[in-house]
Amino acid sequence: MLRKIRIITALVCFVSITLLFLDFTGAWHAWFGWLAKIQFVPAILAINVAAIIGLVVLTLVFGRIYCSIICPLGVLQDMISWVAGKRKKYRFRFSPAIKWLRYGVLAIFCIALIGCVSFMVSLFEPYSMYGRIASNLFAPIYQGINNILAYFAERANSYAFYSVTIWIKSVSAFIVAIASLTTVFILAWRSGRTYCNTICPVGTVLGFVSRFSIFKPRFDSSNCNNCGLCEHSCKSSCINSKEQKIDYSRCVSCMDCIGVCRKDAMKYRPQLKDEKVVKTVENENLDSSRRNFLTLSAALAATSVLKAQQVQVDGGLAFIEEKKIPNRTTHITPPGSVGIRNFGKHCTACQLCVSVCPNQILRPANDIERFMQPEMSYERGYCRPECTKCSEVCPTSAIKRIDVAEKSSIQIGQALFIKENCVVHRDEVNCGNCARHCPTGAIHMIPKDGTPDALTIPVIDTERCIGCGACEYLCPARPFSAIYVEGNERHHVV
Repeated sequence: MLRKIRIITALVCFVSITLLFLDFTGAWHAWFGWLAKIQFVPAILAINVAAIIGLVVLTLVFGRIYCSIICPLGVLQDMISWVAGKRKKYRFRFSPAIKWLRYGVLAIFCIALIGCVSFMVSLFEPYSMYGRIASNLFAPIYQGINNILAYFAERANSYAFYSVTIWIKSVSAFIVAIASLTTVFILAWRSGRTYCNTICPVGTVLGFVSRFSIFKPRFDSSNCNNCGLCEHSCKSSCINSKEQKIDYSRCVSCMDCIGVCRKDAMKYRPQLKDEKVVKTVENENLDSSRRNFLTLSAALAATSVLKAQQVQVDGGLAFIEEKKIPNRTTHITPPGSVGIRNFGKHCTACQLCVSVCPNQILRPANDIERFMQPEMSYERGYCRPECTKCSEVCPTSAIKRIDVAEKSSIQIGQALFIKENCVVHRDEVNCGNCARHCPTGAIHMIPKDGTPDALTIPVIDTERCIGCGACEYLCPARPFSAIYVEGNERHHVV
């Protein structure tokens, strides 16, 4: 029964988190957006004290059920391992923990987290890894199915579905997503929870905590006949059935061992008062484990403190040249991110904001310093003043939640006019697209040569411009817009 409850709960969480990255309407976030905010590393980066305490207490009581229920990458490994098990059952064996690799990866991760090396953090953080897999690999499939349904719905005079543009937002992020999924798939197919218990830093941290959990799978020596079924079904390879020992730092409380035991010799319960303490693999160095746990807790606390400090413009049947991204001196970060430094320190590149952006202006960066972190570009749309989707879904506070009134007053960048690119100057035709569509009225048209009847060119009021990119997106000049937005290092209020 416990195993069934765990599986059902895990599937609900997995599907709900996956739909956060697939649902381009944004409706799903209103109900299940909190699942992204209770992921372990995002909660630390957001200084979400309630979530951090809740996860620690949950682990102290029930063991590492975070890894087997809440973490989407952990559930994905279970699903792959389950499919592999259809080919060969009971394929696992007990193996000692590779401690040097576990603690080495954790040390690198903590140093990267404190030092704001975003690439290293995003590479190992499990929620962000799954987010990139979902947004880059699963989302196009989901959108393709939606477009097929929209095609048939249109012919039935129904508007239940509408077509969306499918495009690869970043080739490098796409390649990383494929590499990540391939790695996780191979490890899970062959060895179950190898990634979770050898490489994942969150798994190592929660492994420290789970050693002291109240409820654990425990051997009942009076019923056990040493058949080994529990060991051979343990995808964490943490059960030594011959010696009746369990490495609780790697046990994810999946209940598989309890489900296969035919003698009721494996039970999930607290230690009984009159029960003789059975020496486990991790009890051998319990004093050392406690010291390591306290040291790790102090390191995580210190880390938390430090972290606190395009619809085309159609021209009939004429060919329209694609717009090119201008060479911005300063890249643009979303409204609510405060500035480049704050965004870089807190973003784990999970790309949830990229998935929900209805205007398709957020995409993963290719620059190594901020690799896969979202940046704004206006070739396919502009940042509409009434939209605050990215700030609503960000689980790490890299983009702080803002309302529409706040967004309309935040200057994320400033528009610059390049006279040589303007069609008025280049082709001697009237335009004024930029001024007509500027939502803040920051662009005015003035005579080109000072005479009243002359063609007009734009001038920009930098005090009113908020850097939304409407002018850049709607400028008819090709391949580069005559107006483009330079980002602000730190956002201002206008």
